[in-house]
Amino acid sequence: MPSGSAPSDQPSSRHVDELPPMPAAEPSLDNPDLANGMAEPEPRNPDRASNADRDLWDRIRAGYRLNLDMDNDRVRAQREWYARHPSYFTRVTTRSERYLHFIVEEAEARDMPLELVMLPVVESAFDPFAYSHGRAAGPWQFIPSTGKYFGLDQTWWYDGRRDIKRSTRAALDYLQKLSARFDGDWLLALAAYNAGGGTVSRARRHNEEAGKPLDFWSLDLPRETTAYVPKLLAVAQIVRDPERYGVTLHPIDDEPYFASVDVGGQIDLAQAASMAGISTEELYLLNPAFNRWATAPDGPTDLLVPVDQADEFRERLAALPVDQRMRWLRYTIRRGDSLSGIARQHRTTAAVLRDINDLHGSTIIAGRTLLIPEPAADQYELSADARLAKQQGRDRAGRQRVDHRVSSGDTLWDLARSYDVSVRALARWNNMAPGDPLRVGQTLAVWTENGAAAPVSGADRQEMIRKVRYSVRRGDSLYAIADRFNVSVSQIRDWNNGVQGNRYLQPGDRLTLYVDVRSAP
Repeated sequence: MPSGSAPSDQPSSRHVDELPPMPAAEPSLDNPDLANGMAEPEPRNPDRASNADRDLWDRIRAGYRLNLDMDNDRVRAQREWYARHPSYFTRVTTRSERYLHFIVEEAEARDMPLELVMLPVVESAFDPFAYSHGRAAGPWQFIPSTGKYFGLDQTWWYDGRRDIKRSTRAALDYLQKLSARFDGDWLLALAAYNAGGGTVSRARRHNEEAGKPLDFWSLDLPRETTAYVPKLLAVAQIVRDPERYGVTLHPIDDEPYFASVDVGGQIDLAQAASMAGISTEELYLLNPAFNRWATAPDGPTDLLVPVDQADEFRERLAALPVDQRMRWLRYTIRRGDSLSGIARQHRTTAAVLRDINDLHGSTIIAGRTLLIPEPAADQYELSADARLAKQQGRDRAGRQRVDHRVSSGDTLWDLARSYDVSVRALARWNNMAPGDPLRVGQTLAVWTENGAAAPVSGADRQEMIRKVRYSVRRGDSLYAIADRFNVSVSQIRDWNNGVQGNRYLQPGDRLTLYVDVRSAP
């Protein structure tokens, strides 16, 4: 890993009225969290892509505006890591082919430095399904709250943080907002994108009071952030002169890869892929925001398809009767059925069934029928369910899989302790972040070294405990932290060996807390 690249367990602290920071996914040569089994794309048209007169990389270089001539130790360390792993850089730039032209067009339209279009290399390695332990998702790694602030809906059907067009526009909006806050200083804007605007502002105030410079390189920022900006500058330097660093960039046409087609309503994705003349996997890679086998019933209704297939797709779509865009099952309600149980059985939600069948509550009557959406194909390799099954079933050498059904009161922390595994590993095996909540009835794959262990009985637990990694702020005391999270000072001391009094707390110290989320603010 590049030096100083390890991301924190959770976003840096910030003022409540500010947007949260954007944690970056850590680069890895073999990172299942980052890749999720995604196939490396083949060149769409190798002959056209090799046309030097229409090369997207030249267009990007022409739009550079940041100072890439600096060669300090922090930039050099990141650049040398990438240069030592040229195959990684080639894979990432190959993966970017589907998305990069659109990102360049959007950035140019806003007159932004084109070094910024390479930020997804740092954030997600251009994997649209990237998901970090900080609950950040998508190519630009939005955490849930920031995504919602910028209008990226997150539902059972759809996660806008993975929507290529909408997440790109949201990320560029955010970067522009941060640039304006810091008087056009893009390095400070990038630092704030990672650590939060409040963190950067506080660091600048501290330097100003001490009579020190206010530029990015002079600020005392979180370790991840001090490496984050140099990573992007290192990537931009390599793109500027790849031969110098022994790196091969995947050639990309300076032409749109995809076109947007409004399908006008919900449609089965396997059927849409067939009509567009592409694989279902390719459709998912262009439309990674859709979690299930179909587009979301409440929209958005646009699908991205390769530009060469767009006209044919529109023609076939126009000829398809509306009632044939989805496959529907008529289910006869039986005595003892519940709406939620029927929804789970058919891989949907009670809310969807209520909407489709015009129900105003959860009461259903035996003998009546429900209309249920059903997938037209048995396997959707990049749907949320399929990605989870693949991750849970990935062979773990020397370990044995145990399936644990979540009971009321279960937490990842309790289960990890019971099965003698780490919380982070347990979350990773199930495509989760350590802070994600569990659902009663959810099945977790646990890979143990000694087979099944005795799990904690969730029914016997009354608490909903979550492990929190807290970064001490200026002015904090043990008593203030205890009051904030509704725990005791003695508990904090027990959880953090060596903390013996307020005088030992320093800004930036990390404390481990176990917080009952029902009573925490």
